[in-house]
Amino acid sequence: MKKQLDIKVRNAVLTTMARLIAMEKSALLEANKKDMDGYDGADLAMGDRLKVDKSKIEGMISALEKLANEPDPLGIERFSFTHENGIRVSNKTAPFGTILIIYESRPDVTIEAAGIAFKSGNKILLKGGKESLNSNLFLVALWHKALEENNCSQDWVTYLQFDRTQTQAFLENPSQKLDLIVPRGGERLIAFVKEHATCPVIVSGRGNNFLYVDTDADLQMALDIIINGKASKISACNALDKVLISRDLPRKQEFLQHLIQSLKKHKVEILTDAKLEGLEGTSLMNDEKVWYEEFLDYKILIGQVPDLNEAVNTINTYGGGHSAVIITNNEDKAEEFMTSVDSAAVYHNASSRFTDGGQFGLGGELAISTDKLHQRGPIGLQHLVTNKWYVKGNGQIR
Repeated sequence: MKKQLDIKVRNAVLTTMARLIAMEKSALLEANKKDMDGYDGADLAMGDRLKVDKSKIEGMISALEKLANEPDPLGIERFSFTHENGIRVSNKTAPFGTILIIYESRPDVTIEAAGIAFKSGNKILLKGGKESLNSNLFLVALWHKALEENNCSQDWVTYLQFDRTQTQAFLENPSQKLDLIVPRGGERLIAFVKEHATCPVIVSGRGNNFLYVDTDADLQMALDIIINGKASKISACNALDKVLISRDLPRKQEFLQHLIQSLKKHKVEILTDAKLEGLEGTSLMNDEKVWYEEFLDYKILIGQVPDLNEAVNTINTYGGGHSAVIITNNEDKAEEFMTSVDSAAVYHNASSRFTDGGQFGLGGELAISTDKLHQRGPIGLQHLVTNKWYVKGNGQIR
């Protein structure tokens, strides 16, 4: 592990990085234009993630500035104990060491995720996709400049320009100490990393999020939340994929007609299960496996369940363990849903689109984990640490 950088130095690097990005906006947009011009546009979600515009740049700058103002996550005492023999025992937060972030198409990961890892005292290895190479190399060059300006070694942030074969070889036999891997991308990337990695992996990014419209739902609220969850950003892992309607929902047919019309305005393809087959403007799903799919597209599946219990069972069977929503005015039903659904984030009368480190008050996120160890949901600055035991004595033996 590299010698830990003082918090003032880490903050200075982040502040410098924010200033450099602001200065180099035009050059960054030009680098990204090369990536966009080389992208074939086959994957709508990937194209959305790949594009850098002025809004995304402002987001990068804001994330770095917020990080620089956050307290140091290292050295925080979590537990203390004094043994009867006088030994003093404490447990404090510590950096992981070296973190490898493997990601697809999102140049902003090169800033936000790397920034959180750096503030947490870790050395960072970045392996981005070939589709975003120009953007990533430009941003890593800025990282190196920010580090240099603050008398830090450039190897705190390293870009691995590997092809798939080289990446596999590195995962199986790293040429340097590797403590944690975070894959940010689709299921194929995550499966590839888990298959070949020889150190811990935090699984991040798979959505397949469900929403249940209960019999006691406010129907206008349900409509607004569904449209926001589905259509506001289809490339986000917190986007909505499946809607479950209670069989006994009052004014059910009227609600479904309004929902279908609203989705159609956003050019969303609408699939249904057999229980809702025949609704105008929809088509019947052709395979039960569709329940498992994360769409990342203008597509949604609407199904019907008899009650809350079946809604929970359906979500726990098919959902991605990311986010789940219930729309109801019944507090008891909401509480039962939220405690029974096996997801990292559970919602009552709010959009799944809030599952995000910044929106949850974490100041940003490295990833959104659907694992249960060591942290579930958005992984912020305070979570990207491990711990260390400090034991102080004066000659005690056992």
